[in-house]
Amino acid sequence: QRYRKEWRIMEPAVSKDAGQQSETKNKTEAAEPETFIRTPEGKKVTVHFRAAGGNTPILKRKKFKVNASNQFSSVVAFLRRTLKCKQSDSLFLYCAQAFSPSPDELIDDLYNCFQLNNELVINYCTTDCWG
Repeated sequence: QRYRKEWRIMEPAVSKDAGQQSETKNKTEAAEPETFIRTPEGKKVTVHFRAAGGNTPILKRKKFKVNASNQFSSVVAFLRRTLKCKQSDSLFLYCAQAFSPSPDELIDDLYNCFQLNNELVINYCTTDCWG
């Protein structure tokens, strides 16, 4: 389902006679309104885990389906459980080999921004790789 959202721009109105600013007025943007796609219930996203670093354990199965409405913290917890990491062990997860997403980030948002070949690629390692 597609939803359209209309943005209103606050633009100062200038009087031609006095050359001074008067009250601001609402103006509907004449250009195309931005479209947003809401996540349908039950949508799944393919997450591809890639090991980075020398001593990082490698998963036997690297691709998993994750509910798109989950937060990134659920992926961290899942990977910790799968790798049998202790609570004291370090585990770093990176998106796009560059940054570590916030734990409250939605999987669907990350997928929409950083998908590669219809999957979200998450690199993981036990040492800090990309800072």
